[in-house]
Amino acid sequence: METIYIERGIASLPQTQSILSKYPNTRQISIDRYTDVFNAPAQNFRTQKQNPALILACKHGNRVLPTPPGYHIGGENNFYFSHMLNCIYDCRYCFLQGMYRSANYVVFVNYTDFFEDIKNQTQRSSRPSWFFSGYDCDSLALEPMTHFIDSCLDAFSTMPKAMLEIRTKSTQIRNLLARPAIENCVVAYSLSPAEIANTEEHKTPSLPKRIAALKSLQQHGWKIGLRFDPLLKSDNFEQLYTELFEQVFSELHAESIHSVSLGPFRLPKPFFKKMIRLYPDSKLLAADMNMRDNMLSYDEQTESKLLSFCESQLQSKISPSQYFPCVSVP
Repeated sequence: METIYIERGIASLPQTQSILSKYPNTRQISIDRYTDVFNAPAQNFRTQKQNPALILACKHGNRVLPTPPGYHIGGENNFYFSHMLNCIYDCRYCFLQGMYRSANYVVFVNYTDFFEDIKNQTQRSSRPSWFFSGYDCDSLALEPMTHFIDSCLDAFSTMPKAMLEIRTKSTQIRNLLARPAIENCVVAYSLSPAEIANTEEHKTPSLPKRIAALKSLQQHGWKIGLRFDPLLKSDNFEQLYTELFEQVFSELHAESIHSVSLGPFRLPKPFFKKMIRLYPDSKLLAADMNMRDNMLSYDEQTESKLLSFCESQLQSKISPSQYFPCVSVP
């Protein structure tokens, strides 16, 4: 990392100083607002992706937002929050690459403001509320630098009505294994067949490494979740997903898995068009797509076939109470 941009208003915060201390030789540039850099015109996403800068900022306004319809794992009150914008990984299907102009990373360092908003939200209902981390980023990928999730777990341990999902592909679980598991947290991994992960999920940990991380977390007492999302079409789809489920469930205790979800591949049309420009040779993005509900997706027959096959495979491995189809998109 060659450059760190720092909003002047948060330069003295302990979180800011902690992060900067890890990069003593990196060029530091003071700015007024992160949007001056992140939303600047004429940025080259692919070029930036090769060597992104870090932007340390304050998140103002709505820090906790309702999830899209269908985005849940059984709760009635569902919200998401993003302590970071963009992801260190380079998954060809990721909607973030169609959403943002910039590939730089934004880390919001006003952690306590997030936790205060979450606490306030839980007090508005007598029922538990779910809060999903990892919607606009990977929850754990930069944890050794930010320690956000570690602080998050401290906060959630004092809020029994607040349920946390940590969504990730990262194997940065050292901090989780160094502390006791808490009852109101699920660590959920996004999983794809190895062949698809190797070609479409660039820079991510391999499937075996993700499964090993899940196994370690489960053995340590953490609730774990499996997110087969999005389901991606391939010529040998049935073989690849059969092998995936066998690999996963041969290593994990199925009865102790908190939740399993399947999600179809869907993207807003403007995002899809931008991603095609970024990756004109992508076989995944060149697949036949249909417009439905203002989203581009596989045709209904193909999507139904993918979901039905995976559901039938999961029926022999988990109970119906563990399964949550996810049909929403950003």
